[in-house]
Formats: sequence, C-alpha cells, structure tokens
Amino acid sequence: MTGETPGLATILIGDDPASAVYVAAKRRACGEAGIRSFHHELAASAGRDEVHGLIDRLNRDPRVSGILCQLPLPPHLDPAETTNRIAPDKDVDGLTVASAGRLAVGLDGLRPCTPSGVMHLLEDAGVELRGALAVVLGRSNLFGKPMAQMLLAADATVVACHRRTPDLPGLCRQADVLVAAVGRPALVQADWVKPGAAVIDVGINRTPSSPGLVGDVDFEAVAPVAGAITPVPGGVGPMTIACLLRNTLQAARTTSG
Repeated sequence: MTGETPGLATILIGDDPASAVYVAAKRRACGEAGIRSFHHELAASAGRDEVHGLIDRLNRDPRVSGILCQLPLPPHLDPAETTNRIAPDKDVDGLTVASAGRLAVGLDGLRPCTPSGVMHLLEDAGVELRGALAVVLGRSNLFGKPMAQMLLAADATVVACHRRTPDLPGLCRQADVLVAAVGRPALVQADWVKPGAAVIDVGINRTPSSPGLVGDVDFEAVAPVAGAITPVPGGVGPMTIACLLRNTLQAARTTSG
C-alpha cells in the first residue's frame, strides 16, 4: 500500500431520517479514524441512470477506496441492481453478488459489516464456536445468510430460522449462541434462552413508548439467563461501523496494489 489516505464514498438517496443518522455516524467515524469521506446526497426522485452514473464515477475515482450506498432505497430503485453496480473491490458493505460468492466458497474478500462485527463480539467474549449450536433468527441477504455462513466457517453447527420454522422457542432454547435479526421488538423472551447462552441482538426497532429504541430481545428479561448479551443501542451498532472502517482500509490496500 502507498501513503495514500483511504477514502470512503457514502451515497444517501432520499430523506429517510434513520438513514441520515446512520450515514452521519459513519462519516463521523471516518473523520476520527483519519479516513477521507466523500459524501453524495441525491433526491428521492433520482432516477436509475443518475444513481448508476454516480456509482460508475466513484468506481473510477482513485481517491475512493470504498463505496457505500445506504439502504433502504426509494421504491423505484432496485436495491440489488444498485448495490451490484459497485465494483467488488470497493464493496465495503460486502453485499454484491461477487462478495457474497467469495464468502460462500471461503475466498478472501470484503465481508458484510454487521455479521463481521458479531463475530468479533463473540471472539472478544470468549465464546467457543467450534461444535456449538448457533441459531440465527432471520435469513435476509443483508444479514441472516452471511451470518450463518460465517458461523459455519467457524465450525459451529448452524440453524437459520424464519417465519415457517416450527417451534421457534423450543429450537432457540437449544442454542449455545442465539443471534436475533428479525425486526420484531422484544420477540425473544427469557424462556427462549438456554441458561448461559450467548445472545446477540441485531434488531433495531423504534417504538412510541420509552425507551423508544429496542432490540429483538427483551434485554431485561433475558440478561439474567444469558451468559453474555448485547444491548440495543450500543451493542452491535458500534462494531458494524468499526468493521466498515476496517473494510475501507482493506479495500484501499487492494485497490492501491
């Protein structure tokens, strides 16, 4: 790698308040880490050609090590098509088909930030994954599927659950590691959790009542049962941003030769 400073380009399309907050946090973290930030805001009415043209320019820009297009997108834009416009070596979100393929077959590449953050949290907590039963609630392309693949690569036995899974509480009670990412406030209760299990809450749900922001796990009820548990907010979120910065540095090393 040369002495060039890594650069992260963020794209925000529309005026979704939550997306604006997330992008601002990522840009702030870039500044704290010494990574250059190139931010682009487009109107919610921005067309496919305008969005693709911007991504194409960023793909060619040597100052830009990584590109992040904040999801969700306005309804008229296809998120898969938009994401896959990003050059794989600049895909710091790890969401392109190329990145997903590299993960699936065990090749080096840029990994999705939130599942990567979860793996670091489990490692830091000393959770033994080899031979453990890991249950992942959710099978989205953004999180559930890559999370299951990363746990499998760590020699865990993995069960990915979804709305058609029978006896979900009973299955969760068997898990040594339980990862919840379904977007349902306080879905996971104390009687869903095996005593001593590691519980990772990836859910972020806004509710009208206090405390306002809650996860998919009933933290107060589950904490006395779990061996380790992440809070919402302040748990997985900071690790997601940390992994984004690491991916940007990794992308800079790759693109600079």
